[in-house]
Amino acid sequence: MHTYDITLPISNTLPVWPGDPPFERRLVDSIAKGDNTNTSYISMSAHMGTHVDAPDHFLGNGHTIEKLPLSVLTGRAYVLYLPDAEIITASMLSAAEIPPRTRRILFKTRNSTFWARDERNFQTEFVALAPDAAEYLVAHSFKLVGVDYLSVAPYKNSRPTHEILLKAGVVIVEGLDLSIVAPGRYTLHCLPLKLAGSDGAPARAVLVGV
Repeated sequence: MHTYDITLPISNTLPVWPGDPPFERRLVDSIAKGDNTNTSYISMSAHMGTHVDAPDHFLGNGHTIEKLPLSVLTGRAYVLYLPDAEIITASMLSAAEIPPRTRRILFKTRNSTFWARDERNFQTEFVALAPDAAEYLVAHSFKLVGVDYLSVAPYKNSRPTHEILLKAGVVIVEGLDLSIVAPGRYTLHCLPLKLAGSDGAPARAVLVGV
């Protein structure tokens, strides 16, 4: 068995969604300055790096991050590699050889090269899911979808794809680093911070493969 950490390291060099607050970490207590401990203060968006969207993020329905079922966030998952995709469509998913009964799917695309080369600028031309791909996933009973950039939906057209998935109760995981992960079956463990009342939360995500 091999464990892959597919979590982006959070730092002030990690790209953030345009308009979101940048990450900040500073010491409020410092051993070097004579304090008893090193203690950090951190400030960031709830959608920083590898994170999970709660339905409240786009639906404003009060279904916040701590209410998501852990049974969906952990379990068997399939990594689907679409190296030539510019946008993921329903026809691509229909043609893909996704194993029967797959309920959690993670999309590896050319986005993963951004993380492999430590790209620090936000990329607007990232690969994302078209609304009809979201409809396909809902119609085929998927429960979780993960993507290898900071949004499951195309830049400046975020609402349709998000709404289709979140209204159907599909859990969205964004900002995965799949650069060293081969396509195939794994066990996913993805645990967002339990931030009461939050529209999302950073998560630590790992894949376990045989």
